[in-house]
Amino acid sequence: MSEVFRPAGASLQAPVPPGPDAGLAGHTRISTEALTSVAKYAAAQVLLAPPAQVRVHFSDDSGALALSISSAMGAPSLPDIRRNPARVEQSGGTVLARAVAAKALIMGEVQRLTGSQLSRVDIRISGLVPSSTGRVL
Repeated sequence: MSEVFRPAGASLQAPVPPGPDAGLAGHTRISTEALTSVAKYAAAQVLLAPPAQVRVHFSDDSGALALSISSAMGAPSLPDIRRNPARVEQSGGTVLARAVAAKALIMGEVQRLTGSQLSRVDIRISGLVPSSTGRVL
């Protein structure tokens, strides 16, 4: 392995990957399984649900990619809310408000991690996973 000459005081930087105009032939594709796994774990993280309780499905939305999610959501337990009604707001709001906010968060995370553009994210909350400590969202 040969050493690269670097002037004194220069910082070491990673090479810049070629841009879209670099003229490289070929294809880069992300398999359906990989895309599904990324979406599942992103949704689980945002919704604070066990990944086993998250179901995702991609569909065609007039040529764009739509994501449908059915999942449980982490939430304060009812005894916690009875003892401290402020827990609802501390956890990020109502289940509906958190589900609406989760759409944008999941969309952003899936797009950031995969490079795929999503047209929309639909969420169906299928249950709640009680949490007795900490902030939920």
